[in-house]
Amino acid sequence: MSLAFVAVIGETVADLAEPWPLRIIVDNLIQSKPLPHWIAGIVSYIAGNEKFAVLNFAVMAVAVIAIVGAVSSYTEKYLTSSVGQWVMHDLRRTLYQHIHHLSLAEHDETRTGDLISRVTSDIEAVQDFITSALLGMLVNTLTILGMVAVMLFLNWRFALIALSIVPVLFLVVFIFTKRIKQASRAVRQKQSELTNIVQEVFSSIRVVKAFSREDYEQDRFEEQSLENVETALQARSVKAKLSPIVEVLAAVGTCLVLGYGARLAMAGQISAGELIVFLAYLAKMYKPMRDLSKMGDTVSKATVSYERIQEVLNTVSRVRDLPRARRARPFKGKIEFDRVSFSYSPDHQILKDISLQIEPGQVAAFVGPSGAGKSTIISLIPRFYDPTAGQVRIDGSDIRQYTLQSLREQMSFVLQDTVLFRVPIWQNIAYGKPQAPRSEIIRAAEMANAHEFIEKMPDGYDTMVGERGVSLSGGQRQRIAIARAIIRNTPILLLDEPTSGLDAESEQAVFEALGRLMEGKTCVVIAHHLVTIQRADVIFVVKDYQIAERGTHSELVAAGGLYSELYGLQLGQVEEPSTDK
Repeated sequence: MSLAFVAVIGETVADLAEPWPLRIIVDNLIQSKPLPHWIAGIVSYIAGNEKFAVLNFAVMAVAVIAIVGAVSSYTEKYLTSSVGQWVMHDLRRTLYQHIHHLSLAEHDETRTGDLISRVTSDIEAVQDFITSALLGMLVNTLTILGMVAVMLFLNWRFALIALSIVPVLFLVVFIFTKRIKQASRAVRQKQSELTNIVQEVFSSIRVVKAFSREDYEQDRFEEQSLENVETALQARSVKAKLSPIVEVLAAVGTCLVLGYGARLAMAGQISAGELIVFLAYLAKMYKPMRDLSKMGDTVSKATVSYERIQEVLNTVSRVRDLPRARRARPFKGKIEFDRVSFSYSPDHQILKDISLQIEPGQVAAFVGPSGAGKSTIISLIPRFYDPTAGQVRIDGSDIRQYTLQSLREQMSFVLQDTVLFRVPIWQNIAYGKPQAPRSEIIRAAEMANAHEFIEKMPDGYDTMVGERGVSLSGGQRQRIAIARAIIRNTPILLLDEPTSGLDAESEQAVFEALGRLMEGKTCVVIAHHLVTIQRADVIFVVKDYQIAERGTHSELVAAGGLYSELYGLQLGQVEEPSTDK
């Protein structure tokens, strides 16, 4: 950037020097006026004393000035483009990293499309400003200041006439820049909403097709796109008014200079060469002013985009490492909830005064009606969220005393909605342990009952998985998820509906794999199929955001409470009430 600044100075000097060879030709060759002594010495040294020395010097000066300007312009644009690209990379990396470190609470409140827009188009707007406007504004500002200084030096009265419209010009630019910024902010918001619709629909394309909602989604997209067009046209209307106003004001200034300057030249108060220099400077001075007015759009876009980027960067994660957080020692696996409460908002209570204990190596299951808070309980253990009251402890220590990374490194997850990435199968299995050797990956797949179907695929373990794993069946995705958990070999295992939606054959294969995975680990399981958790060491029944019952399967069935009722319904042991026909 410093080198680019030097190049900017070269551009400015070339712009300031450009009219002077013409003045030399007009005043000293055509009108036969003598050269100033210091210029005469330079001409004599460079071009000699022959008849056409002054002409040769002027021609050479035009060429040298053009070369200096061209080299400086190329250097400035090349370097600013380079800086712009690297700033974009650094800013994108910083923003992407910060988004990753936000907790699920922040992600739950943010639209994915809006984040995508900020990581892409907003950062590109900042890059455009650096590449095309930042030093361009500096060039134009220095050129204007230099020309004003030279004009005042040549004839200060004449210069004041030429500059009389400048305050009006800057006032107009200032007023319009504020309006352009407001319009740019509205455009960015609409673009963000459009991106969000595209992301939402493309990620849910199976649902759209399943319900034949293509036409509805097309109409919704077109409606949002039309709003985007309307907002952009309103912004363009504001921007389009500025340039003609600047052109008219520049023409007024030129008329003043031409009329007044011609009279001074006719009266002999200034030379024709000076008038030409003034007119050339005026034209050159109004050009950067026009350029600065046009840059208002780029500056406004970049300002709005940077504000949107800063909104994300200034967002502090609600779940983060505390100042004195330490790395967790290897866990034995004892999990305790001590009077834990949680709510997403003050009027949306999820858990109330939960207290429970899971011993190392136990299998603990959570059951209950949908929406009772089971998934929230399991999400508090790895600190996806922090409780609003109470403590979650592992091996007797509050988990907030540990760094997030060291806490989650000792947990494995098998979730209901298995997410696979568009990478080869072996990378999906090794996602939680990237350094795992091939032999360990294959062994994990064998334990998860996944090796057989992987081997039958076209490229085996190198087969590319479709986005979100759509090229695999539900049972296959779940067994790969189990292999991913096996390879981490952590003391705590969290399972959220791991067999939901599977057919009988796939469910059996998953059960066998889960049996191997759960051996010797503290396991926390959420299940709706109660048959699958009969062998759990302890079962917690969640109702109305509290623990309503706890005990083994046989104890809870014998107690005749909610668990017994749910179990009976699933086995068909509760008779439906008869109705008269």
